[in-house]
Amino acid sequence: MDFFARQEQARRNTKWLVLYFIVAVVLLIVAIYFISLVVFAGVQAKTHHGNYNYSDAPVQFVLWNPEIFLASTLGVLAVIFLGSAYKTNELAAGGSAVATLMGGRLVNQNTTDLNERKLLNVVEEMSIAAGVPMPQVYVLENERGINAFAAGHTTGDAAIGVTRGCIEMLTRDELQGVIGHEFSHILNGDMKLNLRLIGIIFGLLCLATIGRILLYARSSNSRDKNLLPILGIALIVLGAIGVFFGRLIQAAVSRQREFLADASSVQFTRNPNGLSGALQKIGRYGFGSKLESEHAPDMCHMFFGNGLGDALFGSMATHPPIPDRIHAIDPAWDGKFPPLKEEQIETVKRAAVSELQRNRPPMPQNLGTILGGTIITGDAGRPPVIRTNSVLPNLGNPTPLHLKYAEQLRDALPENLKAAERQPLDSTALIYALLLSADEKLRAQQLTEIAKRVSNSISEKTAALFPDVFSVAKHARLPLVNLALGALRNLTADEFKQFADTLEWLAGSDGKIELFEFVLQKIILRHLASKFGDAPPTAVQFYTLKPLVPDCAVILSALANVGSNDAGEIQKAFAAGAPYLRAPDNVPLELLSPENCGVEQLDAALNRLAQAVPIIKKNLIEAAARVVGADGVILEAEAELLRAIADTLDCPMPPLGATE
Repeated sequence: MDFFARQEQARRNTKWLVLYFIVAVVLLIVAIYFISLVVFAGVQAKTHHGNYNYSDAPVQFVLWNPEIFLASTLGVLAVIFLGSAYKTNELAAGGSAVATLMGGRLVNQNTTDLNERKLLNVVEEMSIAAGVPMPQVYVLENERGINAFAAGHTTGDAAIGVTRGCIEMLTRDELQGVIGHEFSHILNGDMKLNLRLIGIIFGLLCLATIGRILLYARSSNSRDKNLLPILGIALIVLGAIGVFFGRLIQAAVSRQREFLADASSVQFTRNPNGLSGALQKIGRYGFGSKLESEHAPDMCHMFFGNGLGDALFGSMATHPPIPDRIHAIDPAWDGKFPPLKEEQIETVKRAAVSELQRNRPPMPQNLGTILGGTIITGDAGRPPVIRTNSVLPNLGNPTPLHLKYAEQLRDALPENLKAAERQPLDSTALIYALLLSADEKLRAQQLTEIAKRVSNSISEKTAALFPDVFSVAKHARLPLVNLALGALRNLTADEFKQFADTLEWLAGSDGKIELFEFVLQKIILRHLASKFGDAPPTAVQFYTLKPLVPDCAVILSALANVGSNDAGEIQKAFAAGAPYLRAPDNVPLELLSPENCGVEQLDAALNRLAQAVPIIKKNLIEAAARVVGADGVILEAEAELLRAIADTLDCPMPPLGATE
């Protein structure tokens, strides 16, 4: 299943989630209605016997009562939907809200804790290899079980959380397998579905909460028989029904996704022993993957392992059995869980120290030129070659070569750049340095103006970083941006506004906005929008290509114009990609002049195309790759723009040109 098929599957799972939710709500309404009928009949009987002789005709039980049915329906809908809306709003901030609710602590990117440093290194490498922004990383300090999760609405607000037991008990390879599993959830579109599921589960549980309130209700008249506690008990029972349906929904949408994430992790790391070892340790460890947080029942479906223990019925388990998961990736496993020994824990700690103290190699030579985050093998003196048919298969599917590249690149970055991308304000200086002009005179003017717009420490840091940024940026600009995004999320609202304003000024300080400058702004502002209150709509609004053909023409024309100044070559490149868009025959798809596919038009087109269904995005990216590769070579601006287009469409693209 390719990236776009997985995205479409996630959309279909959302539809099933809605269907299950509707069924659960209908059944709860029916149950509440019948209980209300019984309570109402009891009240009538009490009134009847209190005012008339016992010889009078008995009160008849009427099965259909429109008034009670309407009241029951409105009451249930109000409780469930208000509860769901409350929880959904509570988690609006994305992955960080989930991590905080679970008791997570944001890991300081300059941490000296060896296990935390090991975790950050693994996440950084995965981020570079997958072509996604660095997620925020949390540690659940009070959780001794081995577990982890990925949460967020988009890659821009994603967070990865791991338990303290996970980082202390697992070796680096095992931790890499677990984090690879969580990155699969990020790339497969599972995170948004999981957050919606949390809101739904909470809404179904609200009935039980109200029941507990009514259970302790007291009547103002001690001689009256108070029926509210009886209703409260009934609501608690119905709340249990809600829990049942909630767990059923969790199991229905998550179990098969776990198998897929396991397989993707093994494909990513090419090391089944790592993930298998992590799963075996869960089976061998006394605490297993159990979670202690009171919020675990609502969120257990998004964790790496089962956090609630064995389900009463296997069909309601949110995760497949551990032995089944191990056998799926390691058929040779003997099926045994020998107990862990104390010396094994010490081995893990020594491995963490060894990993951090190893020597950092220089920029790897065997990878050749790294262009705009593009892996190129061959002669760096010639234009780098890209195979267009390798773009789509790798999209959302990073390979072991991407991971190897990421490890070597991260190790080879100068220490001052690695330190800068871990601090919020220093990260702004790093981004400014990326935009400084190579012309010494213009650069001096830019630095003078920056000093007027930001603090002296930031302007001085920008100037100090420029030499190293200039030498590294031509090889790895986009990876630097993605790494810095993790720290930029920790800016305050005022700091972000100052940063965004300065970024906009700097991009146009030479009198024009080049495509890389546009790409840089687009990536940064898009991924930070959810944190600072300016997130564009991401819901699907376009199911057919026809209304988006003009926007696609802007994208393909911009790519064609970047690759050449020759009119014939531009037309040839556009013609090479246009058929792959699969536009309707009755809708014209024409090459646009440079004036009609500039950065403003490109920005508007990308915003609309981000709201299209996966198949439209797939065709567009394939067409764009054909345009870029029409002449058999790829230029720096082409690579950057192609990856930015994919990023804007929520289609993370690993470094280009990697081959097995």
